[in-house]
Amino acid sequence: MPGPYRRKKTHYGDTHLQRRWRTRNRKRDLDQIDGDLKEENAEKLLNQEVDVDKPGDAQFYCLHCARYFIDDNAMNAHFKTKVHKRRLKALELEPYSIEDSERAAGHGSYIPPKKRKLQTQTPITEKDVIKEMEIAIN
Repeated sequence: MPGPYRRKKTHYGDTHLQRRWRTRNRKRDLDQIDGDLKEENAEKLLNQEVDVDKPGDAQFYCLHCARYFIDDNAMNAHFKTKVHKRRLKALELEPYSIEDSERAAGHGSYIPPKKRKLQTQTPITEKDVIKEMEIAIN
């Protein structure tokens, strides 16, 4: 006797894509990170108040990857990884804007996207964090 009816899968080799786009695994997109790189937003993200719910009490944050780290050693090791370097490379081009879409539709002339020079943020040490906490207490 044959077993119970099994539903046929239509997409066999896309499990890696399914995992990437699950909502619990979603990371910030490049255009969102581009907004974080602006001067006023970057200052707020790099100098956050202590939040016990976030890794490293929200004191070790990578702007380009939008990730929190538990200490300065983990963050400095992250700065040397391929993941961080690829993110820097992806952020070199300015994000696609409404003006670009209008130019693509034929309203105006084509302007190639500008490249920016991005550098890794300066590494933070635990001594710097302790000094900042002492200043905040006093």
